[in-house]
Amino acid sequence: CLLTGSSSISFPQENPIKEKAKTYDSNEPNKPAGHQPNIYTPLKGNNTSFIIFFSCSFLNLLTGRSEFRDQPSIGKQSQPLAKNDGELQSGFHKSWTLLLVLLIGVPLLYVLWSGIPSLLDATLSSRDTEILQAFRARMEKLKNTYQSQDPNLWKRTHVFLEKRLNASHLHLEPAILLFTAGQEAEKALRCLSNEIADAFAFSQNATTIKINGADKAILDSDIVKLEVDNELSSGFREGKKVAVVHRFELLPAGSTLIFYKYCDHENAAFKDVALLLTVLLDEQSLRKSLTLQEVEEKVRDFLWTKFTSSDVPSSYNSMDTDKLSGLWSRISHLVLPVWPEKGLPMEGCT
Repeated sequence: CLLTGSSSISFPQENPIKEKAKTYDSNEPNKPAGHQPNIYTPLKGNNTSFIIFFSCSFLNLLTGRSEFRDQPSIGKQSQPLAKNDGELQSGFHKSWTLLLVLLIGVPLLYVLWSGIPSLLDATLSSRDTEILQAFRARMEKLKNTYQSQDPNLWKRTHVFLEKRLNASHLHLEPAILLFTAGQEAEKALRCLSNEIADAFAFSQNATTIKINGADKAILDSDIVKLEVDNELSSGFREGKKVAVVHRFELLPAGSTLIFYKYCDHENAAFKDVALLLTVLLDEQSLRKSLTLQEVEEKVRDFLWTKFTSSDVPSSYNSMDTDKLSGLWSRISHLVLPVWPEKGLPMEGCT
């Protein structure tokens, strides 16, 4: 019924039911003339046809196909069924098979569609939770060690890096942090940036790439650019998740343009990583009364002088205002000051 695309029932010219009706009528001589045989009576002896007829009608009702087109009234049916019982049974079984597939398949697909993503999300959430807990535990320990730091440093660093640790979110760009300090906080700047990077890496079972600008200050700009590129690219390909570049201001000016490749907003070579840069200012100390905006402007002006000054020919010839503007827009996502810390050991950081 369902497979033929029509809910009508056609009747052929020769009907076995009609022939049986005639026989039945001839066996009853007492019936008055003109008496019409009861065509429903033979159906009692043909249960298959009876079941098929009403099953098909029921299926048509279920599927909204209950209109019988071009069907004469039952009392006037003079044409037999178009298909024999075998064909009707075949169509009947196919119809029921289709219906059962729909009744079972649709709910199953719904369950799979809604359940599998939830299961995956639960798995991802469990992994994210473990990573975040490990990171927060390390950061809390650091907070207790570096007690002189501004609360904004911990709050903003937490928020900024935790977004990167959520593996269920799509990462479109790397996380870039720039820490700065006056001369009196040089040790705290180096140690704290290392510790934060290690906490970030540890939570993901990874290690940290560490680059020291002071070791490259007197080298040729092109050589430094190549070295930095190799260190970052090879480290990130090996699965490292964070890099610290100490004393960014000491790198040859032209070599810093390699950070276009790693800090770009849209086309960074590695999008699921973090880079921590440190800049040590020339002044002895930073006033704690400075706002974060003022600290950012101070670092920007310092790098402008460092990288574009005509007093430093190698820097001046390799960098210009436009290039530095593009570089600054990529590395100044978040600029945070670091204050001096008492009690740090003479050697090492912990």
